[in-house]
Amino acid sequence: MAMPPILLAVDKIYPKGLMWFRRDLRVEDNAALYHALRACRQVVCVFVFDRAILDELPRADRRVEFIRESLVSLDAQLESLGGGLIVRHAVAADEIARLAQQLDVQAVFANRDDEPDALDRDARVLGALANAGVSFQLYKDQAIFERDEVLTKTGQPYTVFTPYKRAWLAKVDDFYLKAYPVAGHADALSRPPAGLRAPVPTLAHLGFEKTNLAELEIPTGSEGGAALFDDFLQRIERYDAARNFPAVRGPSYLGVHLRFGTVSIRRLAAAAHGLSRHGGNEGAATWLSELIWRDFYFQILAHHPRVAEGGESRSFRPDYDRIQWHHGKHADSLFEAWCEGRTGYPLIDAAMAQINQTGYMHNRLRMVVASFLCKDLGLDWRRGERYFALHLNDFELSSNNGGWQWASSSGCDAQPYFRIFNPVTQSERFDAEGKFIRRYLPQLAKLSNSAIHAPWTASPVELLAAGVTLGENYPKPLVDHAEARERTLQRYAVVR
Repeated sequence: MAMPPILLAVDKIYPKGLMWFRRDLRVEDNAALYHALRACRQVVCVFVFDRAILDELPRADRRVEFIRESLVSLDAQLESLGGGLIVRHAVAADEIARLAQQLDVQAVFANRDDEPDALDRDARVLGALANAGVSFQLYKDQAIFERDEVLTKTGQPYTVFTPYKRAWLAKVDDFYLKAYPVAGHADALSRPPAGLRAPVPTLAHLGFEKTNLAELEIPTGSEGGAALFDDFLQRIERYDAARNFPAVRGPSYLGVHLRFGTVSIRRLAAAAHGLSRHGGNEGAATWLSELIWRDFYFQILAHHPRVAEGGESRSFRPDYDRIQWHHGKHADSLFEAWCEGRTGYPLIDAAMAQINQTGYMHNRLRMVVASFLCKDLGLDWRRGERYFALHLNDFELSSNNGGWQWASSSGCDAQPYFRIFNPVTQSERFDAEGKFIRRYLPQLAKLSNSAIHAPWTASPVELLAAGVTLGENYPKPLVDHAEARERTLQRYAVVR
């Protein structure tokens, strides 16, 4: 049953509690923090740089730097309210119980995370805290509706998006979109003991290197998230059209802030819902639909964890695991070319340059490059899923898995297997003037608007004039799209 945004009475049940920040790096409208402040006379706050996660990452990772910078902001906000942040670098599953005993708290508060590894971690923490007589309380904060909150009339989880969206919209109201008023109860915040208080560790202390996060001007912390959202609200009305063009400032760019909770999903959904419902704003309605997709994939993962657990994702539609993907050295060389943006298809290569250089990829391009990997190169979608997981700043397991399964036709409510994006026509339609391609593939900048989408069709004279030598400073196409499409239809025959 959903927890109400406002408790009816103040019940200071515990003398002292511990607020464990995870992927909710903000003070404002934070469900677990609100409930901790209402339930405890004193609340101490902690964040753990979890070695179980960090030790598996490359030493230069924009997400770690984003978290680190956001924690500096969070610490300052907590301090201004009379509290502060303990920051540890340890295995969180062990450290939280240890710290709870050290601080002599009676309860630990956190917001839920339904990713399989997070559930395993929380189960370990629950056991350790229970052995110490400490309560562990979890709250919904990263979704509007989670788990069993939106079900079919027969009590089953939805596996098709459109009816899920209808049920979501029928259920949502001010109750579910209302913010948690944290500031009004901040008097319960307690400064950490002097021996546990220290500045947020540097990247070097954590064993990481600086990235180009600052050069990319990616705003961090809740202030950064708020600024991005304020900017997006000025152009949200055009979102339904502008979102498809990678050279246009159409998206919200809030993905990384949603991932790490530096912005409240309730604030975003409330604004979009209000504009679409009362203002007839088509852009807001389209964006709200994408926020609902996010909830949809959350509940798919919660009800069907097999799609993304155990280190090897499985198809939502099991028959699709029978598809024979290319493997061996040739497949590895194709995958390497895809990763490095050497496919010979400019839109694909520019999109891969974007993710490799910035950690971001435009949403339409995510669909196009995923389709190309699976249905032009004939490679297992899981290879692309893992690559995105490693490189996307806004990586969320449920959405990333759902998106890749959608593109490969193996997921719930996925595109039909015979729908295969043509990378040239996608380029001509959504980057007609080649602005996006020129930004990331400057070696093609002098090609005409008609030739830049498929350089191999340009005349030798035009290639020479543009300084393009196919096979040298820009690759020839790895595959012929029409031929690859026929091979894909044959490959998918096992599941027709």
